[in-house]
Amino acid sequence: MIDHSHSGLGIAGQCRLLNVSRSSFYYKKKPIKPEDLEMMRLIDEQYLKTPSWGSRSMRNHLRRLGYKVNRKRVQRLMRIMGLEAIYPKPRTSRPHPEHKVHPYLLRNLTIDHPNQVWAADITYIPMSRGFMYLVAVMDWHSRKVLSWRVSNSLDSDFCVEALKDALGRYGTPEIFNTDQGAQFTSQAFTDVLKDHQVAISMDGRGRVQDNIFIERLWWTLKYQYLYLWSFGNGTELRHGLREWFEHYNRQRSHQGLDDLTPDEVYFALPHPFKEAA
Repeated sequence: MIDHSHSGLGIAGQCRLLNVSRSSFYYKKKPIKPEDLEMMRLIDEQYLKTPSWGSRSMRNHLRRLGYKVNRKRVQRLMRIMGLEAIYPKPRTSRPHPEHKVHPYLLRNLTIDHPNQVWAADITYIPMSRGFMYLVAVMDWHSRKVLSWRVSNSLDSDFCVEALKDALGRYGTPEIFNTDQGAQFTSQAFTDVLKDHQVAISMDGRGRVQDNIFIERLWWTLKYQYLYLWSFGNGTELRHGLREWFEHYNRQRSHQGLDDLTPDEVYFALPHPFKEAA
């Protein structure tokens, strides 16, 4: 966007026109220390087990594992990972006017067919030399993962890409449910849903159970796959995730789905273990 070689306008002038501070332009992101990456992986594993733990509990957990770490450092790492403790807490701030929070529409709703409710969520992915973020769009009735994207930042762009991909491949749901994260409350994301006349639903703050099926997906993905392998770069990660999600949709049966796979439920395929009446 900013041209170093522009003959008529210097860096300062270009930054001024684009409303970008020169300090931000010249800022170079510092690589995260190997010890921090190791602790972030441990925090991620523990968070899946105890999502109500905040920075104080995580600090104590790391200290028991032998790490000399203070709470401020743990807070910084959790902030990078996009994690916060999940528990009811007072609402002390109002959302930004451009980031409207929509009401939760799933309370007491019977979800009994595909494309009735879709949901999306983001999770942190540890790698051998860094980390990335993963977003997935899921059909709630069938548990089918409709689309996914990975990114090295928490900007909303990769979430919008995943949403558009799911809509283009599978049509339009009646309701789309997310948490109140900035990526999902952004105008770029909600405008896509509005353009397709999809009702927007958002979880109450501190209510992890509102998106419980994707939370289970993250647990399964990490403990049965990601924590068992090491990925050196984004290309390797994307290739591995592509194979895993194909296996998950086509071959992994769910007890809650009468031992059917997500694809079998989503596409209403005949039950492979039951004879026709």
